Amino acid sequence: MRTSYQYRLKPTKKQAEIIDNTLDMLRCQYNYLLAQRFDWYEKNRCSIDRCPLICHLPELKDKPNYYGQKASLTQLKKGRPWYKSIHSQVLQGVPKKAEITFDRWLKGDSSGKKSGRPRFKGQGSYKTFTYPQFDSKNFANNKINLSKIGTVKVVVHRQIPDSASGSDVGASGFDIKTVSVTKKANGYYVTLSLDDKTVPTVKPDFDANNIVGIDVGLIDFYVSSDNERIAAPKFLRKAERKLKSAQRKVSRRKKGSNRRKKAIKSLAIQHKRVADTRKDFHFKTANNLLKKYDVVAVEKLNIKGLAVGRLAKSVNDAGWGQFLSILSVKAENAGLLVIEVNPNGTSQECSSCGHKVKKSLSQRMHNCPVCYIYLCRDLNASINIKARGTHALKAQLMSS
Repeated sequence: MRTSYQYRLKPTKKQAEIIDNTLDMLRCQYNYLLAQRFDWYEKNRCSIDRCPLICHLPELKDKPNYYGQKASLTQLKKGRPWYKSIHSQVLQGVPKKAEITFDRWLKGDSSGKKSGRPRFKGQGSYKTFTYPQFDSKNFANNKINLSKIGTVKVVVHRQIPDSASGSDVGASGFDIKTVSVTKKANGYYVTLSLDDKTVPTVKPDFDANNIVGIDVGLIDFYVSSDNERIAAPKFLRKAERKLKSAQRKVSRRKKGSNRRKKAIKSLAIQHKRVADTRKDFHFKTANNLLKKYDVVAVEKLNIKGLAVGRLAKSVNDAGWGQFLSILSVKAENAGLLVIEVNPNGTSQECSSCGHKVKKSLSQRMHNCPVCYIYLCRDLNASINIKARGTHALKAQLMSS
């Protein structure tokens, strides 16, 4: 399976300048390649859906593709020699990025969902470049050797484990597949994408009966089927006053001034602090769940559909999608299971007798008129999720 480790970089002033120049040149090339595709689109489309039997049809131009735009990079380096300072494979990632973005707009992704019209990248908005191949020997002794940049110090806050001997990266357990360099509000980061060959499918002492169902919410972050409640932290709501003050400073600064740039950076750092705090909470919550249970049943939610209207800010602040993703990855690393179940009716269906009791979202208690059970609607839902997860797990074990 693939996993990733992110570390903070400590580049010198010269190395930071090289990274910034690289990102800006990649941004310019991305905008140029995207403009080529827009030019093709405008010249080959027609707003008229009917025409006379005899009419002139203009000659259609070939659509720019990844391989054609990739081949043009050779001529680019001849016309603009400063692009030779960028690693060739890093530069080849730009046409791929332009193709993916453009095709998602016209064709949609694998599920058929289309994205909005791509935008040109403004100054400072192109933030990441990737080395698609990397030798593990270039990452050792808290330093990483990046081609065309040099040897950069790395803050290794956690070691990459090895199943056999706990030795350095690149041993038998892990292979570094790609390396990405990202510029964030508070500095530079490197992300190592690892191919982990040592993760077991199921841990040896796996207990299928040690299962729990959790129902995520906005008042309580989740309620488990064992009636354990974790209050929603609401990090964004708590930080709104500081964010509002930082945003007000940005709006008061003159556009293009150094003071405005400093205010924008301060605002970005505030937003990053909220995001990092939320992510840390998600990791710790997932870790505590997997310490207690071998199987966690969750609802397969349409989070994008829920994050609209009046509840949009609260849903995005809770970050259910990130939490469920972290929970799944950590469970797979530990040889445990996370099972997604159908969310339809988990709150309406009685966990005791199965009778459907319709209730609005504002009604927080479940009161069944058939079996007279009276309990919190979130607890009722989590018990139903556990029951559906148990059924799905048995079917999965029988099929395997």
